[in-house]
Amino acid sequence: MNDIDVLIVGGGISGLSVAWWLAQADISVEVWEQDTRLGGKIQSVRADGYLTEQAASMVLNFLPTVSQFMRESGFEAHKTLRADIANRYLVHEGRLLSLPMKLVPMIMSPLWSRRGKLRFLIEPFIPRRRDAQETVSEFITRRLGTEVLEKALGPFVTGTLASDPDKANAYSVLPRLTALERRYGSLTLGVFIHKVLRRRTAAITEAFSFQGGMSTLVELLAKTPGVHFRPGYTVIGLEKEKQGWRVTGKTPQGEQTIFARQVVLSTPANVAASLLEPLDSQLTKYLRGIETAPLSVVHLGISRSAIRHSLDGTGFLTPRKEGLPVTGCLWMSSLFPDRAPQGKVLLSAYLGGALQPAAVDWDDDRSVTAVMATLQRLLGIKGDPENVRIDRHFQGLPLYYGNYTGRLAEIDRHLKQLPGLHLDANYRGGVSVRDRIASACTTAERILSRA
Repeated sequence: MNDIDVLIVGGGISGLSVAWWLAQADISVEVWEQDTRLGGKIQSVRADGYLTEQAASMVLNFLPTVSQFMRESGFEAHKTLRADIANRYLVHEGRLLSLPMKLVPMIMSPLWSRRGKLRFLIEPFIPRRRDAQETVSEFITRRLGTEVLEKALGPFVTGTLASDPDKANAYSVLPRLTALERRYGSLTLGVFIHKVLRRRTAAITEAFSFQGGMSTLVELLAKTPGVHFRPGYTVIGLEKEKQGWRVTGKTPQGEQTIFARQVVLSTPANVAASLLEPLDSQLTKYLRGIETAPLSVVHLGISRSAIRHSLDGTGFLTPRKEGLPVTGCLWMSSLFPDRAPQGKVLLSAYLGGALQPAAVDWDDDRSVTAVMATLQRLLGIKGDPENVRIDRHFQGLPLYYGNYTGRLAEIDRHLKQLPGLHLDANYRGGVSVRDRIASACTTAERILSRA
């Protein structure tokens, strides 16, 4: 029976990132992935001159940990910066309206009524409050009013996280905003102070992908020296022993058992729950209680001459009250080079999510028809798309509902009874690639402190 220091179960971005951080230390690491390919939902597809992303399309980074990761890994050389375009659009009364990202122009935007602008101005005088179960809708309404919720933060939550702001936990979904209230007592004051601090520290926020798409990141991580990657390995048994863990799996060579001093489960919550059922039924209950949102991504290749809009931005998000099936759309060929052939554009639109989960079951014709009806109205498109690809995620993003911080605290409490076992996946610490890399660093530090 093989003997290793750390076994990572799951070869998505979380597991691969944990492996990279651990590889910087002198310990033995294996990654077992049940699929025949690594990367999880991250997959870039090149076809007919278009480059589409099945899931994450870029990294939006403001964390020093991620900057360190990019620098020390040498992955900087493979990075492609997002185009320097400032416009972010919202659907407002059936048309697209640019939402400024700077505080004062944002407050003065015609998006808000006079009452909405006044609500912005009184925000610093709203008393701070701490409620672990406060939803995004409750938090934003309390601090900034209903207009900001309905027209800005609500669409962000539904369009980028596929979640429901009426159920999503504010402290888990909007950690930076809730932290501003805790620290400064005001969101607008906190944003201003942070802006000044960024100037002093030269902190940089940047958005980037990779040459060849996000799959390049997976391919680079899969070449991490000192880590053994095992695609096609499925864990079927996990037993606690005195000095570590006995792990049994189905492999291409047959059933295999190894001993690992520590184990990281970088799998979806329901998969982790199944593996841990014989060890702790209560822990399993907390994991199974984490919901996910199904969603579809409809990629459309269209002739540039067929679109009236200038596409001078990142894309758009849709407020719920607009009643459109598309929750958001990224203008991928405006963001990165080589995403579409010359004279063509690539638009990636999102259907489904927590508010309309049935959309993931729509067939191709219905999905494309729904998206095109929306885009023809907003962008002035004539004719049909020349290229179509649809990615469906029946178990998509985890939903941070209810007292989610309390749920995670209970999970951690149970993990203390299973020393050497770690959970690192997108149901804790954030769903973005940025968050997964940063969370992996924390997990690796915890592992190394026990080694």
